[in-house]
Amino acid sequence: MKILVCISHVPDTTARIEFSADKKEFVSSGVTYILNPYDEIALSKAVDLAAASGGTVTVIHIGETSSEPTIRKALAIGANDAVRINAQPRDSYFVAHQIAEYVKKNPFDMILCGRESSDHNGSSVPAMISALLDIPCILFAKSLVVDGATATLDNEIEGGKEIIQTTMPFVAGASEGMAEWKIPNMRGIMSARTKPLNVVEAIEVAQLTKVTGYDKPVPRSAVKLIPVDEAGKLFEILREEKKVI
Repeated sequence: MKILVCISHVPDTTARIEFSADKKEFVSSGVTYILNPYDEIALSKAVDLAAASGGTVTVIHIGETSSEPTIRKALAIGANDAVRINAQPRDSYFVAHQIAEYVKKNPFDMILCGRESSDHNGSSVPAMISALLDIPCILFAKSLVVDGATATLDNEIEGGKEIIQTTMPFVAGASEGMAEWKIPNMRGIMSARTKPLNVVEAIEVAQLTKVTGYDKPVPRSAVKLIPVDEAGKLFEILREEKKVI
């Protein structure tokens, strides 16, 4: 079984986010980058599946040289080899095309991604990859069991879950619960230094979107406490703040 895991290089979830004075650029200096937590779940599951079946795990990332420490961490967790598409990932459309182009030349039995990246939270790359390759996509998968050439997944939906069976190849977006995060041990860290990391140049992709500016969410207002015996004032406050009509 050959498994491809798509990984993202994202700012640490505790990082302080700042933008340039004109709000047109993200200020990355001083920001620590990590392996996207949802992708780490997908990678952990892939390593377990490969160990059970005698398969292999390849990780793929679209990024520049600065992202290689994150790729090496994925190798330390248990991936057999890695591919870095040498380009700045400008949007989901660009990323999905790079991955799909690589898979067309190097087929895999399954492609696992995180359900979303913790920076943009788009949840769009897995679906785009499946569309470009014309294979099934299960986006919010909380479990994955493989039996021969058939996979059974629990898919998270509004108000419950659905159980889906599909044949390989397919794309799945991993949610919490699919696998436990793996902590690289010393042997994994040492072996990651010598595992293959293949650098591939990006293909040309039409730019359909462009970031014109960044902004932060409006700060949360202070909490207003209303005594139980004056609960009726809640409607007055909501009307004044135009929360209700």
